[in-house]
Amino acid sequence: MKYRFIAIALGAITALLISAVLPSETTAVWAGQAAGQVGEEDVEERRRRGVRRLGDVVAEGDEEWSLDIPAMDMPQEVVEAQPEVTLPDAQQDARLQSLLARRAFAPDDTEIQAELDALLDEAEADGFAAFAAGDLATTGQIVSVLQQFDPGRGLIAELQAELARLEQVNQLLAQAQVALEAGRIVAPADTSAVALFEQVLEIEPGNSQAEAGMVQAHEALVLQALELAGELDFEGAEAALIEAEQLRSAPEMIAEARESIAEFRERHTEELFDQADLAIDEGRYDDAEDLITQLVALGEEEQRIERLRRVLADAILYGSFEPGQVMRDPLRTLGEDGPAMVIIPAGNFMMGSPDNEPDRSSNEGPRFRVTFNRGFAMARTETTVAEFARFVEATGYVTDAERGNWSRIYDADLGRIDRRNRITWRNDYMGGRAGDDDPVIHVSWNDAYEYARWLAQETDRPYRLPSEAEFEYALRAGSQTRYWWGDGSPQEVVENLTGDGDISTTRRRWTVAFRNYSDGYWGPAPVASFQSNPFGLYDMGGNVMEWVEDCWHDSFVRAPTDGSAWVNPGCDRRVIKGGAWSSSPAMSRSAFRLASGPDGRDARVGFRVARDL
Repeated sequence: MKYRFIAIALGAITALLISAVLPSETTAVWAGQAAGQVGEEDVEERRRRGVRRLGDVVAEGDEEWSLDIPAMDMPQEVVEAQPEVTLPDAQQDARLQSLLARRAFAPDDTEIQAELDALLDEAEADGFAAFAAGDLATTGQIVSVLQQFDPGRGLIAELQAELARLEQVNQLLAQAQVALEAGRIVAPADTSAVALFEQVLEIEPGNSQAEAGMVQAHEALVLQALELAGELDFEGAEAALIEAEQLRSAPEMIAEARESIAEFRERHTEELFDQADLAIDEGRYDDAEDLITQLVALGEEEQRIERLRRVLADAILYGSFEPGQVMRDPLRTLGEDGPAMVIIPAGNFMMGSPDNEPDRSSNEGPRFRVTFNRGFAMARTETTVAEFARFVEATGYVTDAERGNWSRIYDADLGRIDRRNRITWRNDYMGGRAGDDDPVIHVSWNDAYEYARWLAQETDRPYRLPSEAEFEYALRAGSQTRYWWGDGSPQEVVENLTGDGDISTTRRRWTVAFRNYSDGYWGPAPVASFQSNPFGLYDMGGNVMEWVEDCWHDSFVRAPTDGSAWVNPGCDRRVIKGGAWSSSPAMSRSAFRLASGPDGRDARVGFRVARDL
């Protein structure tokens, strides 16, 4: 401090001396130069003369002038080096630079140190405010000053901790992004993208990059689910969607993904079922078995898979059968065989009657082609009384005739069909006791349906009533004539028909009948009493009319062309096909069809069953 004072004093004394001894001419020259009135050479000359005069005045002669200042004992290092630092606040920085300049000459001055500490307190307070506001640049600049003068300040520790935290967050974010791009979304547990993003959010809740990363991970999981479904890993796809649900709530996205996967799975499943059916049809049984295994792995309906397995087993068992051959399925609980079934070949035919056929009815058209891509089996005969009795005894079933306590029989005295009480399936066409081999009559469509359903349960095979198309196809047996044997009266005994040679027990004859024909029966004959048609089926065009599966329609417009039954939910009338012992020649035609309520029963109507192969 004292040295700086001496320097200031010396400067002041020198100025006073110069102003006292400089002649007025010199002063005038300098003034003239300032005014631009004196040339540069004159100024320089006069300046030299002025210096000489000063020497003449002060030292006389040639001696150089000097102040008689006594020598002082000065320290070797007067100025101490100071840190080159700045504060972000301009006023604070000016104070800092001034204090540093003063401190350079007086490093141990307590007054300067106190001022510096106070300034550092202000700067640290500003640093804390900047730190709270997230202004790390300002905070860092203040901390660099504090570190020079007071390394123990709290702001320094806090900033170091924050920088370490930021470094950790940035490292975790980088690792998470790498894991996300590599497809490590939720596994492994410690190094997956989700785990790393969650660590970031634990360290810094609300971190925008981590939250955006979690959204990306969610979308990646949904995409992964779709990709897994495309690879037929539907279980893995569902697991990925569950992970996505737990990760983030986005119900619409998840629902859309599930719907898309479900649609794809359904299409794929149906394709597998179709391929399995085709493989069975073509005799590729090993391929069919592989396809069934795939369906099992997909967790498809056990009922559908079992059906396919039965079809495959049947194809293996019956695949070598020829059309016309006979098969029987064992009845599981009775230890007996079911009805004899004839293999009907695949093929096609024109269903209905042509417009020019005699006795044609409008409900027999329009004529159309039906194609059976697969064969099926049909009972060789009408269901017999003995066969129906096994069903009733096994199940305790009560028929519609028993519940209603009536049916229709033939009254021999009146020569007509009439209603009679206490008639059941155990009675014959006139109300007497029916024989075991007689076709069962006095049964409704409901009764026939229940019998077929029982057969399916007993045999574990697809028994049912035949469709109308199947019945007419099997009845015609390759013919397109009015009857399966031709267009007119048979030349030999082929069926139990109304012949003009038949006589009732009361000596009645048919007024409308096949000419020159007699089969010896007035009423139903025991099944298979006559020859079979070309498909090996008995009594298709005579004996008793038969229930089929279809609902009644007044025409064949929009009828199925694949031979399946035409059924409408809740229909109140069913179709009856085939001729009976009492049918006129017009009603015995192959195209003829009748309708009746499902609970109707009569002495002229029975049924037979069909079975899928």
